[in-house]
Amino acid sequence: MHGSNTVLMLAGMALSVADFASAQSSTFDGMSPAVTHTTSIGAYYSRGKYGDAYAETDTRIRYLPVAHEVKRGSWRYKATVPALEISGPANVLVNLGSVGGIGTRVQASGLGDIVLNATYELPPLGRNLPFLDLGVEVKLPTADDSRGLGTGRLDAGVQLDAFQVVRGNTLFGTLGYKYRRPSPVYPDIRNAWIASLGVGRTIAGDWQGGVIYDYRQAVSDLTGETHELLPYLSVSATERLQMMFYIIHGFTDDSPDRGLGIQMSFQW
Repeated sequence: MHGSNTVLMLAGMALSVADFASAQSSTFDGMSPAVTHTTSIGAYYSRGKYGDAYAETDTRIRYLPVAHEVKRGSWRYKATVPALEISGPANVLVNLGSVGGIGTRVQASGLGDIVLNATYELPPLGRNLPFLDLGVEVKLPTADDSRGLGTGRLDAGVQLDAFQVVRGNTLFGTLGYKYRRPSPVYPDIRNAWIASLGVGRTIAGDWQGGVIYDYRQAVSDLTGETHELLPYLSVSATERLQMMFYIIHGFTDDSPDRGLGIQMSFQW
């Protein structure tokens, strides 16, 4: 798992696939959206050896985020507060993934790192050109680093998201850079690029499906790149309630072997 922010970002993008076409139309028709609130709750589980070839058992991660987003005009503001449980022998952090080396066995649970996001929807360039969002995030060091739940350091990131509707398909992608501060517990951590590409479309009625390919640069000299595939399925249960189900398959040693998750979002 690349990290708490990655899963939430991808989940938010996938849940919004149906909205981009209508947003594209309303933007060019001159409609000004009102203030909206979206509250989300999710559950994520993954397991794998994360590059530790000597591990006799997998590292297991359970991640339960609660998020609230406020959208006003072209701005979106979001706060995510997660509960977290990690069990296993590998050096794995939810906000990073594998940090390399041979880890001592960890069995810990508690509050994860709180993540704050601000996103600006750039003015549309034209009907046939992608929508662009520019976002910044701050990760607050609320997870206990002494128990292997976080780094204990304040981190930040910037990213550019692009969306385009083509013949009923929503194409989307992200390019971002994460600024990370080393800590006495994790001195080898470094900054890293992230990127993702995805496509989604309506399958039938209120059901949408798609797939996302996710990449992250190595976070230390002791780890490698991660490449993951995330097929997903989402449904608009009501006009305000959306649900998404997704699975994760890792292709590199430092990725999880497998993962799955569910996210529910209510707009009001």
